[in-house]
Amino acid sequence: MVRVEQLMTRELACIESSQAVSVAANIMRIKKIGSLLVMEDSETVGIITQSDIVRKVVAFHLQPEFVQVKHIMSTPIISIDETESIFEAAGIMKASGTRHLAVGNEEQILGILSVRDLLSPVSRDEL
Repeated sequence: MVRVEQLMTRELACIESSQAVSVAANIMRIKKIGSLLVMEDSETVGIITQSDIVRKVVAFHLQPEFVQVKHIMSTPIISIDETESIFEAAGIMKASGTRHLAVGNEEQILGILSVRDLLSPVSRDEL
């Protein structure tokens, strides 16, 4: 059985909640990722995704350089324990309508799991 910890992205990308959405989009573009953890005073308070930007900024013709990340971030963060199976992760994503899960334990966030990550074993025929 493939576990979440085997597929998650361990490099956490973060942004301050007061930053502009345009900054978040540029970080995602440069790092080729679809989400950023949102921070306030060294505490994780939410997550911003490409979908958030499209649905909450672009769709309403807002200017991303004038919208702060905190106004469109998703909160609370949906999470999963690192030892759970990818099937459990897929179920949580479906039930919550999200494409990204924070992965961790009771103390901290250790990584991010995206729908794209879930496709990795399928592409390698490891299921």
